[in-house]
Amino acid sequence: MFSKIFTLVGLASVASAHMKITSPVPYGNSNLNNSPLDASGSDFPCKLRDGTYDAQGASNVYAQGSTQKLAFLGTAVHGGGSCQISITTDKEPDANSVWKVIKSIEGGCPARGEEGNIGDDANAVDPYTYDYTIPSELAAGDYTLAWTWFNKVGNREMYMNCAPLTVTGDGGSEDHLDTLPDMFVANIGNDCATLPNSDLQFPDPGSDVDQLNGSTDVFSAATGNGCAAAATGAPATTDAATTPAATPTTTAAPVTTAAPEDGDKASKSVPGGVFITVSDEPATTAAPVASTPVASEAPVATSATPDSGSGEGSGSSFSAGEACSTEGEWNCISGTSFQRCASGAWTEVQALSDGVSCTPGQSTDIALSAKRGVMKMRRSLRIRA
Repeated sequence: MFSKIFTLVGLASVASAHMKITSPVPYGNSNLNNSPLDASGSDFPCKLRDGTYDAQGASNVYAQGSTQKLAFLGTAVHGGGSCQISITTDKEPDANSVWKVIKSIEGGCPARGEEGNIGDDANAVDPYTYDYTIPSELAAGDYTLAWTWFNKVGNREMYMNCAPLTVTGDGGSEDHLDTLPDMFVANIGNDCATLPNSDLQFPDPGSDVDQLNGSTDVFSAATGNGCAAAATGAPATTDAATTPAATPTTTAAPVTTAAPEDGDKASKSVPGGVFITVSDEPATTAAPVASTPVASEAPVATSATPDSGSGEGSGSSFSAGEACSTEGEWNCISGTSFQRCASGAWTEVQALSDGVSCTPGQSTDIALSAKRGVMKMRRSLRIRA
């Protein structure tokens, strides 16, 4: 165990002493530095730069069901923290790619039992390694793998390295990715921040999760209005499931691609299995009484662009119950969650379904677009009486 003086000195080390993965072998290794993602999120995902996805000889070929090793270079471990390993079907992921978690490590990653850093040598091998399993249910094929890390002590940061992945074997299902949780994102300008001096507890770590550092009272959830959206599909608040706002319509809302025909209330989907129901009635007539918040109605996407006369703003949230003036108005928050003006008050914030984003700000309609990266792209038509 290092002294507190050494800990403080270690945390003050320059960015060149941070961490990066060595196994699996990352993309663009020759110019991959070991600093965190930019706090603005401008280089998300995978530390975008020139040659981000150059293989440079990297090849990680793993069999279905095999156990693999996660290893690092660097000694600025920042007291450990929490890590995830995620995959996407996108070969050159961008901000709209969908990442699915295959392993979560809560606490003790990339170092176990350390108070601060274990040195200041960026080229030293981290003595701590971790095992993870390639799901046997995962279809064979090419993927991109990501390691993400939320450090325990020091500045609130998110680290992310990416690597090519080829999965070999027989069987497996193209649907398996749909059963996995989304990669958690925080500390990069998305109104979601991890707490200092505490190991992050992921809102949905998945079924393959290790807790390695301390007792459960040293774990904390991230905070901020964007945190529910940072793990798409999770409720916006811990009691949302007991309120009228959290209905099946919200979590299975189709994204509209065409207006209803022949007077029916019809809906269509876009790739990713995301649904939003379309009604031929105006949004204001669909607003229920105060005892049933209108957030239980799916967002109506009849316009690609928010109404310029419906208010401005970057998509910040309003407190539930706060007074609003335009009945039926939507408020898209950070592109990943929403709320609505119902009976003169804003509803609880609700996360959009997996694979869809909205245009931030307030409008009479909510403009939605599909994300990419899940293996199977579903299309379907739902009719609601």
